[in-house]
Amino acid sequence: MMPGAEEYVCTLSEEVQRLAQEELGEDPKRREEDIEAVRTWLKRQPHLNARTDRTTILRYLRGCKFSLEETKAKMEMYYMCKGAMPDMFQGRDPQDPALRTILKMGLMFPLPGRDPQGRTVIFGRLGAWDPSKVKPEDLFRAAGMLFDVLFLEDEQTTVTGIVQANDMTGLTFKHVAALPFPLVRKVLLTWQEGYPLRPKSVHYINTPQAFDTLFNLFKPLMKEKMKNRVHVHGNKLSGMHKFVPKSMLPNEYGGTGGTIQEISEYWLQKMDHHRAWFLEDEKHRADETRRPRKPKTDAILFGSVEGSFKKLSID
Repeated sequence: MMPGAEEYVCTLSEEVQRLAQEELGEDPKRREEDIEAVRTWLKRQPHLNARTDRTTILRYLRGCKFSLEETKAKMEMYYMCKGAMPDMFQGRDPQDPALRTILKMGLMFPLPGRDPQGRTVIFGRLGAWDPSKVKPEDLFRAAGMLFDVLFLEDEQTTVTGIVQANDMTGLTFKHVAALPFPLVRKVLLTWQEGYPLRPKSVHYINTPQAFDTLFNLFKPLMKEKMKNRVHVHGNKLSGMHKFVPKSMLPNEYGGTGGTIQEISEYWLQKMDHHRAWFLEDEKHRADETRRPRKPKTDAILFGSVEGSFKKLSID
């Protein structure tokens, strides 16, 4: 073990360890050397107050298939986004009343168990919020917290990736109009370029007309490989059952994984358990005033797109 490195206690099965070597290029003999290389680089960046623990760095190395340069770029992007988006990354207290209300709605949560490929399935009910009562910033803040808890709790997700399954029931043009375009654009960039997620496929059911409008607006922002991983099943729940086992799905969707309320409460308890981590995590972000070269402004980081969807006709 290299000096200063934490002892690594692997929680992965032998099969998943083999998968990490075959798909991600993870070499157990070189792993600590790669982690230390990224850690050393992070500590030399005066504008980054980054986490340098091995768990965080290893998560990014796996998400970048052990490319050191891609890992550095993705980690820097993440901390730049954290610094530039206080609405998403500050005040992430699971006991905050507004956030707690959202978390209890069961708008998004990991399902119990794994799919046949060993992947975690994130279930979303993206039309089940009231745009007159809930701020989009709080929705995205809660979603980011959920991803963080998943990473903290489940090492296998860093290797096998995630599947998203979304029920769009209830989505209206009022929901679409409530989403500030610059905010959603920033969020998509943060999740695609800053998080070490390994999204394998995205499934949608019960897609109303408002979904088509929203999806077509954001499709150009998606990476090409993700566009090819999107599956829209119309109103057929059976289409979802082909990809997500019934044993994982909530009872309300013909499954046996528990009720939406039960699963949501389970993950809320997980967030409460990691509350100290969330409060401490707020200090880990980029400070552009300390960047050795020219600071990167929001316009450079996110582009200068402004506006919203409020010009859309509202039904």
